[in-house]
Amino acid sequence: MNNKFLSKIFIVSLLISSIISCKSNNKSETTSTKLIATEIKTLFDNQKEPKTSIEDSSLLTTPNETIAAYKDANYEPLWIKDEGLTNNGQTLINFIRNARSYGLIPEAYNLQKITSQYNKLQLDSLWENERKNPKNWARIDILLTDAFLSISRNLDRGYIPLDSLSKDATYSAAKYKEALINTGKTDNLLQILESFEPKSKSYQDLKKLLPNFLSAADFSKKYTFIDYPITNKNKFVAQIIKRSKEENLLPNDVTNLDSIELSNLVKRIQEKKNLEIDGKYGRQLILALNNTDSEKFLKIVINMDRLRRNREEYPNRYLWVNLPSFYLQVFENGETKIESKVIIGKPNTRTPLITSKINQITTYPTWTIPTSIISKEILPNIKKNNNYLNRKGYSIFDASGQKVNPDSVNWSSYEKGIPFKVVQPGGDANSLGIMKFNFPNKYSVYLHDTNQRSLFNNSFRSLSHGCVRVQNWDSLYQYIILSDKRANDDDIASNGVLVDSVKTWLNAKKRRTVSIVNELPIYIRYYTAASKNGKIEFYEDVYGEDNKIRNLIMKSINPIATLN
Repeated sequence: MNNKFLSKIFIVSLLISSIISCKSNNKSETTSTKLIATEIKTLFDNQKEPKTSIEDSSLLTTPNETIAAYKDANYEPLWIKDEGLTNNGQTLINFIRNARSYGLIPEAYNLQKITSQYNKLQLDSLWENERKNPKNWARIDILLTDAFLSISRNLDRGYIPLDSLSKDATYSAAKYKEALINTGKTDNLLQILESFEPKSKSYQDLKKLLPNFLSAADFSKKYTFIDYPITNKNKFVAQIIKRSKEENLLPNDVTNLDSIELSNLVKRIQEKKNLEIDGKYGRQLILALNNTDSEKFLKIVINMDRLRRNREEYPNRYLWVNLPSFYLQVFENGETKIESKVIIGKPNTRTPLITSKINQITTYPTWTIPTSIISKEILPNIKKNNNYLNRKGYSIFDASGQKVNPDSVNWSSYEKGIPFKVVQPGGDANSLGIMKFNFPNKYSVYLHDTNQRSLFNNSFRSLSHGCVRVQNWDSLYQYIILSDKRANDDDIASNGVLVDSVKTWLNAKKRRTVSIVNELPIYIRYYTAASKNGKIEFYEDVYGEDNKIRNLIMKSINPIATLN
C-alpha cells in the first residue's frame, strides 16, 4: 500500500472524526444545564401579567408550584441529561400516555403538547434542527414538571380545583415538591407517583379491572353528554339535536324541533336503543344515550376520585349500603355474609351518607313520622280529607304526650307544620314493616322492613322518604344477634335462644327492643362505579352527584396558565 493511499485514508478519518466531534459538541452544548436553565428562566421571565403566558401557548395546570420548583433549583432542568431526557422523563411521558389506567385523564397533562414536542426531538436524531435549540428542551422540561406536580396532586387528593384546595387547612403542596426532588435521586418514578394512591381494597380492585375495560373500550367517537335531570328544556333540546346528529339521526342543518318533531326523534332513538317506543323523553332515554365507553370511563374517573378523597379504613366486620346500587352487603373478614336488595330515598328525599353503628333491633316498631313528611304530605292530605288520619291509622300526640282527637283540631289554621307528633302504631300495615334497625345519626334515618315488599321487584328503587328498606331483614337480624357478644354471656347458644325469642315476638306481633352489645358498623355511601365479582359494575347517578364531581373535574383540568 503506497503512501499516497494511506494519506487519503488519514484525511478521510480525520474528517469523520471532526464531524463526530462536532456532533458530540453540538449535543453537549445544546443539552448543557446552563443553556437550558437560561431558557427556562427566560420563558418564565417573559410571562405577561397576571403571569399566565409563556411561549407557544402551552398551558400549565400548576403554574405557581412549577415556577417555585424551578426557582428552588436555580432554573436547572429536572428531566434532561446530556443525551436528552432522563429515564424518569421518558417514564413520565409513557405514564401520561397511559394515564387512563390510573383513572386519570391524559389530556389534563398537556399530552398533545408533550407528545408533539417529544416526537420532534426524537425525529431529529442527527441534532440538526429541533435538538439544536435549547429552548425546545426547556419547554418540554417545564411541561413535564407541571404534569408531574398535577398528577401527584390528583392521585393524592383527586381532581379538586386548586382554588378549593387552597382553602383547605390540611392541604400542602410541599410533599409534591419533595417527590419532585426525589425523581432526581432515583429512577423509580412509578413508585413515587403510586405512593400517592389510596391503598384501600375498593380503589385497588377498581384499578386492577381498568386494563380490561380500556382494552375493549372505543374512544374514537365523541358524543355529547345529555344532562339529567332535565332542568332546562331548551338546553335539553339543543343537546339531543347535537347528539342525534352525531349518530346520523338528524340532518346537519336542523337547529330546532317542535313538539311533534321532538317526539318523532325520540321514537327513532328509542327504536335504535331497544327501548319502549312511546315518543316520551325521560330517564331511560337519557341513560341509553349516555351509555358510551367515554362516559363509562368518566364514571370510573369520578368514582376513583371519590375514593382518593374519601380514604377510609373499614373494620373486619361491617354493613355497607351503596345507594346507587340499591344493595346492602355485610362483610366479615373480606367475605360477603349477607346481600340484600334495598329501597333508598327518592331524589327529593335523599338517603344521607352516614357512618354509624347498629345498636338496637326493634320488632313491630311504631313510626313517628318526621316533621318534613308531616308538612309536605300529612297536613295537605288532612286538609283535603278530615278522615285521612283515621284511614291511615295514624294517631296524634301533643307536647306532653297526650293523645289528641283529630276532630278537635282546626287544621285550616296550620300552614307549614303542626304542634303534634304523628305516630303510626306497630302492625303488619306499618310503613316500617315488622323490624327496624336503629343506629345513632342526626337524620333520624334507620334500616327497616316494609309493608310494600313488592317494590323490591323494581329495578329502580329510589322510592322512600329517606330511610333504607331492607328485603332480607330476617337474615340481617339473625346475623347481628348471632355474632353479638352478650354483656354477661359470650356463649353463642344464648344468642341462638335470643333469635328464637325474636321469632316468638314476631309471631305474637309484639313490640320488643334488643340492645346490641357488639354494635355493627354501618357505612352508607355513594359510588356509581365499583368492582364486584371481578368486573366493573356501573350504577345510575340517582341523586345527580356525579354531575357535581364531573363539573369539578372539568374545572380542575382546564389549565390556568399559558406557555407563550
